[in-house]
Amino acid sequence: MKSKIKTKEELVAIFERERKKGNKTVTTNGTFDIVHLAHLHFLEKAKSLGDILAVLINSDVSVRINKGDKRPIISENERAEFLTYLPFVDYVTIFEEETPLTLLHYLKPSIHIKGGSYIPERIQEEKKLIESYGSEFRTLDLEQSYSTTNLIKKILETYK
Repeated sequence: MKSKIKTKEELVAIFERERKKGNKTVTTNGTFDIVHLAHLHFLEKAKSLGDILAVLINSDVSVRINKGDKRPIISENERAEFLTYLPFVDYVTIFEEETPLTLLHYLKPSIHIKGGSYIPERIQEEKKLIESYGSEFRTLDLEQSYSTTNLIKKILETYK
């Protein structure tokens, strides 16, 4: 399954090829640190919107910038490999920057999707970029009963 993990350059070439075939390419991004049921439902929905789903995951450094020094719990390589085992994920790549803007600029997906745990102000740049080349930016609601932060809190409380 590691063959689903691609460099930025490989993924750009794949997306260009898929566009030429007329296939709809879909991207989403995130930490995917401790994957729970809401993540799985979200990724399955994202895949249903197109032909190819690429998950862009924050590097360990990027996660620390966005979520603090205690995260990630699981390393970027393990997070990437885990996602490759999901049948609805076609490709995974790791990005170093704080946001996926540079990668999205080169990929130019047909649709870029955000899950419900995003911060509205932070995604405005992504939305503007995606719409600037005529693609679709969508948000999907997150299932309220699931949260990585809440899961970590529960583990800590349980094992004090």
